[in-house]
Amino acid sequence: MTNPLYDALFGSHAGRQTPFLHLPDGSTITHDAFLRMAARFAHAISDLGLAAGDRLAVQIDKSPQALAVYAACAQTGVIFLPLNTGYTAAELDYFIGNAGAKLVLASPQQSTDLAPVAQSHGALLHSLDARGAGSFADLAAGCPDQFDTVPRSGDDLAAFLYTSGTTGRSKGAMLTQDNLLSNARTLTEYWRFTAQDVLLHALPIFHTHGLFVATNITLLAGGAMIFLPKFETDQIMAHLPRATALMGVPTFYTRLLDEDRFDANLCANTRLFVSGSAPLLAETHARFAGRTGHRILERYGMTETNMNTSNPYDGDRRAGTVGLPLPGVALKITDPATGAEVAPGTIGQIEVRGPNVFKGYWQMPEKTAEELRPDGFFITGDLGLIDADGYVSIVGRNKDLIISGGFNIYPKEIEAVLDAQPGVMESAVIGAPHPDFGEGVVAVLVAAPGATIDPDAIMAQLGPELARFKQPKRIVTLDALPRNTMGKVQKNILRDAYADSFSA
Repeated sequence: MTNPLYDALFGSHAGRQTPFLHLPDGSTITHDAFLRMAARFAHAISDLGLAAGDRLAVQIDKSPQALAVYAACAQTGVIFLPLNTGYTAAELDYFIGNAGAKLVLASPQQSTDLAPVAQSHGALLHSLDARGAGSFADLAAGCPDQFDTVPRSGDDLAAFLYTSGTTGRSKGAMLTQDNLLSNARTLTEYWRFTAQDVLLHALPIFHTHGLFVATNITLLAGGAMIFLPKFETDQIMAHLPRATALMGVPTFYTRLLDEDRFDANLCANTRLFVSGSAPLLAETHARFAGRTGHRILERYGMTETNMNTSNPYDGDRRAGTVGLPLPGVALKITDPATGAEVAPGTIGQIEVRGPNVFKGYWQMPEKTAEELRPDGFFITGDLGLIDADGYVSIVGRNKDLIISGGFNIYPKEIEAVLDAQPGVMESAVIGAPHPDFGEGVVAVLVAAPGATIDPDAIMAQLGPELARFKQPKRIVTLDALPRNTMGKVQKNILRDAYADSFSA
């Protein structure tokens, strides 16, 4: 019996002296050296009493060693649980307890706060810092650099990823080996990754984009990564001439465009720019193409599914869309009330089915039954439509839908009009309780650098473009929109902040 995930991503590189991780200090870790590090970590995990199916929670800074913990979990059959490095000890208490983690790895500075949390849940606690030092590294230092891979099947669980939990308790999405491996294989082929590719990696690795997309694809293809701890414009521009691909969130691209030094010459060696995790403005797409000659490839995925759709590698990459369903993924648009499929071009809820779709929510059978249909379709909670050519557009989250006076209002439609107004850099549209209409539209605007927003002038411009019921009843300006670590606008924070907009 084999271990499909480990064998395909890691084991296939045993003995290879090819470069895997190019680090900021100029050093390089080969595939073979990385596997030997992972094997020592696998021994340490096993020596601490963890066995296949146990959970290992990590809240550690991005580093080659952090990535080796993921590889070690795959090799031992331990379920990998990466956690956002911004979470507090109080927030981690829920994740560690809910997952039943047997071992927690944390940065040394967080370990003191986490000690009582780990103890209360009967979990072991060890440290690992950004330089690869700590009590866990000390345990592994004396271990052999070869480990007998634990047999697993494609249906065995490989990882838990917790959803952002903006509307309630976070849910632990259970991802199998086949979920991760099938998606990596599809994307590697679809985006044409080979062993000659060098991916510029500046994403966090506690999130599906940086770990299960960027890293897994590179491992499967046998390529290399320029492995940066985080996005810094100067660092990206310094390393970009060596890279063949960059994956990022929209903020990466807007910050690069803010630099006059960023031009087509800097991108001469780069064949692919991918954007995801948050919507990419059509304006950003157009500006990037005009500056560099490259059209950013936008795709659509979720914690529960990894990637579902992608604009084509060859063919029309359409701004404002997330492309076509990936091979092997079935996608349909349904009526949220009835579940019936709607006519092409009609907005409805997006449902997906395929080998990438998760197994369910950990210890939440009722929630799993609500969102995973018996026929395998997952109700994503996203609203979208499919055009005549099969391209998918996302118009928002089901929970973001505004119902005002009985009319359905889709925030993205209003945001697109607002974003096009002079002086507006970006916008977020939310609904707030209204005594007459049920909900009223609130527009939150951020001014472009050097500009001042005149709400009355904005409202005058909206008249010819939006039906009266869609027009904002209140306009607010902020210096910046609240975002999570992946760049998504946190509309739940805005809804809380402006809930009293129309109170008497």
